[in-house]
Amino acid sequence: MKAVKTLGQFIIEKQADFPYAKGELSRLLRDIGIAAKIVNREINKAGLADIIGEAGTTNIQGEGQKKLDVYANEQFIAALQSGGECCIVVSEENDEYIYIDSEISKNAKYIVAIDPLDGSSNIDVNVGVGTIFSIFRRKSVGGKATLEDVLQNGTEQIAAGYVIYGSSTMMVYTTGKGVNGFTLDPSIGEFCLSYPNMQIPADGYIYSINEGYYTHFPDGIKKYIKYCQVEDDKTRRPYTSRYTGSMVADLHRSLIKGGIFMYPITAQAPNGKLRLVYECNPMAFIVEQAGGKASNGYERILKLDVTELHQRSAIMIGSTNMVEKAEEMLACFSPQVTKRNFDGVVTIQ
Repeated sequence: MKAVKTLGQFIIEKQADFPYAKGELSRLLRDIGIAAKIVNREINKAGLADIIGEAGTTNIQGEGQKKLDVYANEQFIAALQSGGECCIVVSEENDEYIYIDSEISKNAKYIVAIDPLDGSSNIDVNVGVGTIFSIFRRKSVGGKATLEDVLQNGTEQIAAGYVIYGSSTMMVYTTGKGVNGFTLDPSIGEFCLSYPNMQIPADGYIYSINEGYYTHFPDGIKKYIKYCQVEDDKTRRPYTSRYTGSMVADLHRSLIKGGIFMYPITAQAPNGKLRLVYECNPMAFIVEQAGGKASNGYERILKLDVTELHQRSAIMIGSTNMVEKAEEMLACFSPQVTKRNFDGVVTIQ
């Protein structure tokens, strides 16, 4: 009988990879795991309790918040506040960063950026959703942590992960030394190692993009979509189109089976739509650690300068060969052009 290894046991085993952390990072990952279990419990009874539907509020992006958006946000923030290892939380659901000012957090060294419930519009129709998180070490010394501690490039991440709440609940994370996946065993209430050393195939046959915006895509993206749809036995084309409206769900599938997830710029979103700090950067870190690639179509995601909390970006992420083909199409048919307006805002066209 194969021995079961829990998330807690695995984290302790790998603690030697981070001698400077002295257990703080391990405890921080544990806190995130605990909050994920609580959120999972509520998602599983979403049709039975008064937890689905609109909350009647909007977030900083102007998006309507679901009741579960608000609930998940509260749970993760509460877990990080009580854990004592986090000094700042950045969330999709909050306008500003949250500074944790408590006795147990006075020596906290970590910044956590989080999308508490990615794809929450799927909740009402029982389709998979997820949580995305990113962890940085604080750089400032003395006094309160500041905004500058938050605005670090993706290459500075020391850990990132996601939780997918689907037919089973999984937590996938990296600390820069490979990617491992853990499935929640409801009978014991523990995440157990189920996908050790995850590697994304270099090629795939699934592409994920919201083709409803096709007419607004750059020519390079249109050309790539047509390339995906043309029959070619050598490259297993035509590819299969799969898009759920949840980045976590679509990328999780690509990570296991191979594929590409794309959310390019459009006429309505000339800088892209997804958030760099708590969506694109953590997912790019995970996929790169699994052997894949992530870019905005022109530049590596993890190298992009971070200038604001809710900064947006385009993204192409997944199997290396598929991403590089999409980049090739963009370079040929939609070469990068930057435009600066009178306010100094730069857009990519």
